[in-house]
Amino acid sequence: MKKVAFITLGCKVNQYETNAMIQEFVQNGYTIVENDEKADIYVVNTCTVTNMSDRKSRQMLRRVKEINNDAIIVACGCYVQVAKEEVQKIEEINITIGNNEKKDIVKIIEKYIQENKSQNKIEDVMNTKEFVDFGDITYTEKTRAVIKVQDGCDRFCSYCIIPYARGRVRSRKPQSIISEISKISEQGIKEVVITGIHIASYGKDFKDNYSLIDLLEQVNEIKGIERIRLGSIEPLLITEDFIKRLIKLNKVCHHFHLSLQSGCNDTLKRMNRRYTTEDFIEIVERLRKYYKDVILTTDIIVGFPQETDEEFEKTHQFLEKIKFYKMHIFKYSPRKGTKAAIMSGQIDGKIKEERSQKLIQLSDKNEEEYNKDYIGKKVEILFEEKKNGYFQGHTKNYILALYKTEENIENHILSLKCVDIEKNCILVEKCNENVTTMQ
Repeated sequence: MKKVAFITLGCKVNQYETNAMIQEFVQNGYTIVENDEKADIYVVNTCTVTNMSDRKSRQMLRRVKEINNDAIIVACGCYVQVAKEEVQKIEEINITIGNNEKKDIVKIIEKYIQENKSQNKIEDVMNTKEFVDFGDITYTEKTRAVIKVQDGCDRFCSYCIIPYARGRVRSRKPQSIISEISKISEQGIKEVVITGIHIASYGKDFKDNYSLIDLLEQVNEIKGIERIRLGSIEPLLITEDFIKRLIKLNKVCHHFHLSLQSGCNDTLKRMNRRYTTEDFIEIVERLRKYYKDVILTTDIIVGFPQETDEEFEKTHQFLEKIKFYKMHIFKYSPRKGTKAAIMSGQIDGKIKEERSQKLIQLSDKNEEEYNKDYIGKKVEILFEEKKNGYFQGHTKNYILALYKTEENIENHILSLKCVDIEKNCILVEKCNENVTTMQ
């Protein structure tokens, strides 16, 4: 019985696909071990979102060879997909597999063992028109399940290589998604996260106008599921029509991660984002109109090519106005193969760092102020695990909460009172009924 270890880099979609590959190995009689243990086969599921991701992918491929020099090394995923020739020069690798070939990983490895020669299975994803369905795989993060509903992206933002790594938009059939979530609910899992490469495009490739909101309405009907959380979404998804249907779904969590990237219209245009700051304000106002307790988070890139001090200041002022709960700040890193990488006006690293720190401080300040508003109020929390003497979990709008108790409350939803805050979370305890209820 051969031992297999996995290293997974990057997003939830990669994590989901790793879990699918793990199940494929288990069903074929292999044993899964930790990635720092000696294994017969190491699978590195790579990421390519930045140059740093590429570098880390290469480092992991070389590291596992050091653990067992005789092991079979498999490189798969997005870095492999966009840098085939570069990857194949890495001597440690025996097998390279593209994103579409992950479902066949066991067959490919067994063919390698039989023939004793390198296997390179990488199709051109840009020609792929159908969603590669792994079936019911039940990938869980603690007490929530992550469900991949879509692959690919048609947006082609100037800084992003992902469309070339993942191909065009392909949507998973609704019946397959509903089947997986139904089985998950039977296992007692209460929360699902709907994820993909660009979930706002879900259904775009269908002929019957079935879209993400139609899917969410169906998921909302599944017994046992109590929370539906959305992964990162395109802001333009939030139309008046969409939100009027969404607010009727009681299980949808009031947390939306809207990927803004910049608060300056000129920068957004160079990024090839398809909205303006004026559009974004309308979207935010729409969400706050219908969800009084809504939490908004975002991604911001600082130091994008040609970003002047004035443009950055516009972004800073815009972010002060929007007041996100939390912002993930990224210093722009040129990604080979993208339009932005060859733009003039690349920004000095020191300037990127200064801008990054300024926005991180704003994010920390916003988070603390939001959390303070919850003191004395009742919140509903799904608890996930015990750590350092506290059970921790999240409110429906994704605020981290800590509760000190000797009871085992993992995967339980409790209504508790917020009594204090720490830097990035709220502290809760039991309460009476005469308390204002928040999410």
